Amino acid sequence: MSFTIRVATGEDSLAAAKVVESVFQEYGFTWDADDYCADLYDLETHYINLGNPFWIAERGGEIIGTAALEVFSTLPGELGTIVQADKIRASAADCSLERLYVRSDVRGLGLGRALLNQTITEAKNRNRKAMEIWSDKKLSNAHRLYQHFGAISVGERILDDPDNSPEWGFVLKLDS
Repeated sequence: MSFTIRVATGEDSLAAAKVVESVFQEYGFTWDADDYCADLYDLETHYINLGNPFWIAERGGEIIGTAALEVFSTLPGELGTIVQADKIRASAADCSLERLYVRSDVRGLGLGRALLNQTITEAKNRNRKAMEIWSDKKLSNAHRLYQHFGAISVGERILDDPDNSPEWGFVLKLDS
């Protein structure tokens, strides 16, 4: 069955949060609606109004996947290494992939690949040079997807979330 990807609006917030929450439940992550996951309940404030696009994937009018691009000033350091900034970050990155999640019942349709491609295309359109990607160590399918697109592993960190989740960090060079 086909799907479409479109830019989210504030009205998509609750449905986007439900997609991400379903993946959290699947992997046993703590859902923290009041803090760590609060951004999903107000996409306008946390993404759209800041100039950071948030996309949703739909099938039959139902939201089944999410992804966002955060744009920022270039982090210090050499590409392929990590740096301690506000937290451990991927050096030389000037944007990041955020909130790429696909409901388990629709995986295998190419949705993750399409959302990641949308994010990369937008980053390139904005003349970004390197994309930072952090992902819980449990999400091995996501890691393979990132590496398929050319992302390289740069290190690991412990996330400041309710589970103190261990994450792998990747960086994807965007300019040729």
